[in-house]
Amino acid sequence: MDIDTGIDDSFALLYVLASPEAELTGIAATAGNVPAAQVAANNLGWLEICHAPEIEVAIGAAEPLAVPLRTTEDTHGPRGIGYAELPTTTRRPSQRSAAQMWVERARAHPGEIIGLCTGPLTNLALAVRTEPELPRLLQRLVIMGGAFNHPGNTTPTNEWNIHVDPEAAKEVFDAFSTTPAHLRPIVCALDITETVEMRPEHVARLAVRAQSSPVELVSSAIPPETRSTTSNPIVRSLTDAVRFYFDFHHSCNQGYLAHMHDPFAAAVALDPSLARTRPATVDVELTGAITRATTVADWTGMWGREPNADIVVGTDPELVLDRLVARVGDFARAAHPPALEEVL
Repeated sequence: MDIDTGIDDSFALLYVLASPEAELTGIAATAGNVPAAQVAANNLGWLEICHAPEIEVAIGAAEPLAVPLRTTEDTHGPRGIGYAELPTTTRRPSQRSAAQMWVERARAHPGEIIGLCTGPLTNLALAVRTEPELPRLLQRLVIMGGAFNHPGNTTPTNEWNIHVDPEAAKEVFDAFSTTPAHLRPIVCALDITETVEMRPEHVARLAVRAQSSPVELVSSAIPPETRSTTSNPIVRSLTDAVRFYFDFHHSCNQGYLAHMHDPFAAAVALDPSLARTRPATVDVELTGAITRATTVADWTGMWGREPNADIVVGTDPELVLDRLVARVGDFARAAHPPALEEVL
């Protein structure tokens, strides 16, 4: 996983940890929602609260390839995890860089690694510079990023992850221009990720599934300083994190909800059948005065170039959310079993 954790990234991380068919072999901390060092601290904190085994967390590049870093604490909170406060931990980041981890893992396990990118593509671009064959060494790559037949969420035409480092995104898509069709990256863009809407009732269902009490129904009437009191530490932290995300979307007149961009990408990485895709040739605009960082898809071959991506064009949002609630809820209950009196 290459992530800029991030509230919805946090749900994606826990989704992967909770999935029995997945072995998480490494986490690359990407500068994006918050700086890379804070991202790494968030990842280590989630691993600690989840009682996860030792998993390598490598810190990525501090800056995008060609522009200063832009972060988004207004969306994800000053530390990137909303109102949540994760535990301290003795876990420490890896000594190698995120790009080194990408390359060395892929070389050691050719055809076995599934890459999941839910942040800017800086680390992956640097890895491809080191190992141009990286696209052929992966089993699958899933990218959360871009907007095609849909408005952007950062400018009128572009999505946040691509906006932070458009040069990196272009290098990654260019790197896949000559790979076989079965190795094309699956791209989860805003067109579909914004249909996966978590609402307060999903948070309540998560607590029920984890047998965490009390079951809290969050709302816009709750003051920012309020913290969850539900018994399960994982559910408590996720509730505090996502309530900030709800508040943000509500302040932008999008409703009291949260778009689960990154958990959707995680679900697709583990089960591509959740997504209906369409091949296209994707490029990234770098020079437009008002369209820089826009992802452009050639669906019909006008450029005369082979497709380099499979873009998700459909899914069942409620199925994705049901699976997220079930997996993370069961995982939280297993990591922190309820006391006997809570069960009774």
